[in-house]
Amino acid sequence: MDTARLQAFVGGMWDDEVVPQLVEYIRIPNKSPMFDAQWVEHGYMDDAVKLMERWARAKLAGVAGATLEVVRLEGRTPLIYIDVPASGAASGDDCVLLYGHLDKQPEMTGWSDGLGPWTPVIKGDKLFGRGGADDGYAIFGSLSALLALRDQGVPHARCVVMIEACEESGSYDLPYYVDHLAARIGKPSLVVCLDSGCGNYDQLWLTTSLRGMTGGNLKVTVLDEGVHSGDASGVVADSFRLLRQLISRLEDEVTGAIRPRELYVEVPAQRLEQARRSAEVLGTAVYDKFPFVAGMRPVAEDLAELVLNRTWRPQLAVTGVDGLPPLGSAGNVLRPHTAVKLSLRLPPTLDGAKAGEFVKRLLEANPPYGAKVTFELEKASTGWNAPQLSSWLEQAVADASQRAFGAPAAYMGEGGTIPFMGMLGEKFPGAQFLITGVLGPHSNAHGPNEFLHVPTGKRVSMVVAQVVAKHAEASAKGLTLGVAAQAGHAQMGDHGCC
Repeated sequence: MDTARLQAFVGGMWDDEVVPQLVEYIRIPNKSPMFDAQWVEHGYMDDAVKLMERWARAKLAGVAGATLEVVRLEGRTPLIYIDVPASGAASGDDCVLLYGHLDKQPEMTGWSDGLGPWTPVIKGDKLFGRGGADDGYAIFGSLSALLALRDQGVPHARCVVMIEACEESGSYDLPYYVDHLAARIGKPSLVVCLDSGCGNYDQLWLTTSLRGMTGGNLKVTVLDEGVHSGDASGVVADSFRLLRQLISRLEDEVTGAIRPRELYVEVPAQRLEQARRSAEVLGTAVYDKFPFVAGMRPVAEDLAELVLNRTWRPQLAVTGVDGLPPLGSAGNVLRPHTAVKLSLRLPPTLDGAKAGEFVKRLLEANPPYGAKVTFELEKASTGWNAPQLSSWLEQAVADASQRAFGAPAAYMGEGGTIPFMGMLGEKFPGAQFLITGVLGPHSNAHGPNEFLHVPTGKRVSMVVAQVVAKHAEASAKGLTLGVAAQAGHAQMGDHGCC
């Protein structure tokens, strides 16, 4: 493959079409169903689907045999399903599966002046706005890569692109679509996911693991209605204090460490070594990427421990609160209840469903003073630990990173959750995985000032094109494309970070 031609093709498509499409996509407030219960009535999800569908259909019009369908199962979010036939030698049942999602996180406060979740703004190499990097670019990056191969006549296997619409709500609809489309999908030997992060923008980062997640709404009720605090305090326990006490069952409020050993796993030795190497490569960038207030410091000084904290250890965040009036309208009232939304990240190999049920039992048992305590479990997703790389993919990744970034590839776990990966790991245990993304330092997915680093988007598209081409080349040589099915979760081979 001509690297210069590839760079020109992908760069031109991003500049002329992808970025303008993403600008329009960012304007659409298509929040994931968990954050917009009336998503059907509002129609924003359909607007996002139509935008991507129009562009994709136009680009695929010249690809013989390519099909696109918006699949809609009753009562579920839509899914864009694209099937691009093999170019070159027949691929049989084999295929490459490329994944992304189009639903978005809610607005979040704290956007800088002139920026906003639904206000696309281009500043230099950055496109600001909700969803561009997480994960609107995935369909555009995937098709840019495949069309770049067609531009040079480079063979590739049959490629299936799946773009779901409820990833930010835990991908609860996706298993139904995978089962519904199983016969059409076939048996992928390579899965490409463009919904992950990168440690920096200087090299390709492959995700070796993803944490699981559980969480929900914890509510403590002490009264049927609010009463005068001067009358009740000292007689009625404050619901906030009881809530704080319950959360301490789960988390050490001084260190932030999760208390129950049932929520830990033994970290594989290779992952420990990769964390150390990642810390050496990134240095203080491990934490510099976060907008700390003046004087604030990270929870630990050891950089490798910080990497492990965000990739292999359980961690709790309180992401929402109810029952507390704004400061300006907070009278002297002992409130009837306090509720918070808990988000608990889990180690990659811990069973998410079992962890969720454990947390529910832990929080609801023996309520202090007989208060009414409920924990409404909203989500429980098992994480993912990458299988060992096949030799062809390891070499393909190394070559692609050098050609696209001019630097070696790096390997590190991610702290986020992509439920699709764990599910595919179970359904296709022999598949290889290329998990990467554009969410690098300060890109701030889910938070204010989220941005897409456009040059990284272009380079990731180039990497996908090169790896898909190498997949076909390996197949033509009769090499083993996947890995043998293994019990449990395999570990990534002993790769360096750079």
